[in-house]
Amino acid sequence: MVKIAPSILSANVLRFEDEIEALKKGGADYIHFDVMDGYFVPNITFGPQILKQAKSSINIPYDVHLMVEKPSIFIPWYAKAGADIITFHVEIKEEIISNIELIKSFGLKAGLSLKPDTDIDAIKPYIDMIDLILVMSVNPGFGGQKFNENTPNKIRQIKEMIGNRKILVEVDGGINNDTAKLCIDSGVDILVAGTSVFKDNNYDKNIKELKGE
Repeated sequence: MVKIAPSILSANVLRFEDEIEALKKGGADYIHFDVMDGYFVPNITFGPQILKQAKSSINIPYDVHLMVEKPSIFIPWYAKAGADIITFHVEIKEEIISNIELIKSFGLKAGLSLKPDTDIDAIKPYIDMIDLILVMSVNPGFGGQKFNENTPNKIRQIKEMIGNRKILVEVDGGINNDTAKLCIDSGVDILVAGTSVFKDNNYDKNIKELKGE
């Protein structure tokens, strides 16, 4: 069964604790925590203190997506704040292996993310070191973008590349009931969803619909 990771980028920032608690009760499997530095993407989001407070109040796996130029600076902050998975982008200029090893040094799962135009071959050198591959179906930085039509094919190619390795495949961007089904049919393990979960207060119903229940 596919897992759902609501993105708190779409949540009410004045009610984070209530929102996360409601998401957990509604069947969320993870909380997707987007971190942007204003350089790698033209936006700025949440600091580690918000994650620390959320983790101390609500025990649910926190899936941290670093959209930053220098993950080596950010990884310790978010690891100590309570992240369970930390993913950064393969397109960064920093050394990839040392950042994966840094995440692992905190006992956490490490992921790599691909922008829509990045070839999956960029992941191959690190395939035996990571726990998760995050496929961006929109350009990172802002919510509400249109789903990239090549995403299901990219998911299938990545699943084939993974083979028998225990690596989760996650997709983020433009996920609604229709695109969720396309991704599920392609073998995705985790759906990151913003607007489609937060569009009203019926999180239980929205999450079930995304799962195809």
